[in-house]
Amino acid sequence: MIRVLLAIPQYKIFRSVGHPRKMPLNVTLSVTYSCNSRCKTCHIWNRKAKDLSAEELESVFRSLGKAPYWFTISGGEPFLRKDIVDICRSIYVNCAPGIINIPTNALLYNTIPNQVEKIVQSCPKTSIVINISLDGVGPDHDEIRGVPGNWEKAMTTYHALRELKYSNLELGIHTVVSKYNVDLIPRIYEYMMAELKPDSYITEIAEERVELCTMGEDITPSPDGYMRAIDSLSLEMRCHKFSGLSRVTHAFREQYYHMVKEVLLKKRQIIPCYAGFASAQIAPDGDVWMCCVRAESVGNLREADYDFKKVWFGKRAEEARKSIKNKECYCPLANASYTNMLCHIPTLARVGWKVISS
Repeated sequence: MIRVLLAIPQYKIFRSVGHPRKMPLNVTLSVTYSCNSRCKTCHIWNRKAKDLSAEELESVFRSLGKAPYWFTISGGEPFLRKDIVDICRSIYVNCAPGIINIPTNALLYNTIPNQVEKIVQSCPKTSIVINISLDGVGPDHDEIRGVPGNWEKAMTTYHALRELKYSNLELGIHTVVSKYNVDLIPRIYEYMMAELKPDSYITEIAEERVELCTMGEDITPSPDGYMRAIDSLSLEMRCHKFSGLSRVTHAFREQYYHMVKEVLLKKRQIIPCYAGFASAQIAPDGDVWMCCVRAESVGNLREADYDFKKVWFGKRAEEARKSIKNKECYCPLANASYTNMLCHIPTLARVGWKVISS
């Protein structure tokens, strides 16, 4: 974490004047669009792409070097990649990140626990965060996720992962807050914390995204509904004691929830966005995006001989950075928001005080 704090002034200068040019601190790697869920809030499984192979990705990771501190391995469903262990091991060897975060629908209960154990063993000095996606309890979850028996399979996976005893493994729960479950969020949180006792619990608002094929979909909760749910959730969170990485995560989350409320009301960037400066996303076919909300390619890694620098510092990337800096877009995207908050001194100070005082 110290290396992150030391890098923040350089990212602030990069965003302000364009130099020194920096590689991203936070990288989201989408390894496939394939998914075995059929969620009401996501239709990414409709997208098709020729996924980068593990060998191709290794070349990309070598070009990224030690800059990224936080990797999110997303999809689709990441664990549909049979080489997911090799991909994570390659990230560890070439980039040495502090955190690798993997969200999963947890349907593959026969294979996920074994794969996670191998990942954890392969990356001993990196915190491995597995976030199981649960959007309701029992039948409510199955209805939103579009797969009968999803809840039962997810519970099998969850309890098997809970049996793994590794100091660098964190098991969390992730809920997408949508119009389908916004009124149930207090009850969902109460059940998860009382019955499952995860290391962390996080939520993200359902939104229209090009990446998820949800443009024009009526999935986002109303601002009033979201505020009621998040206010209740924030109140409940203060009653729980977290430790380690989870303590820091929840301090950031509390700030994130306040920021989302402002974004929904004011419809603009609330704090400066560092997408394209400190955070980036790599699509399954090698397209590089500033973020998954815009989902606009600034270049393809296959066409750049897998050299991330060629794309990241190219003309199209510079044009996208200018647009983001000029506040021509806004969103409540959680992953990019973490980086934005790290680079925003007032928010970072509030997070630090929360961690120290809680």
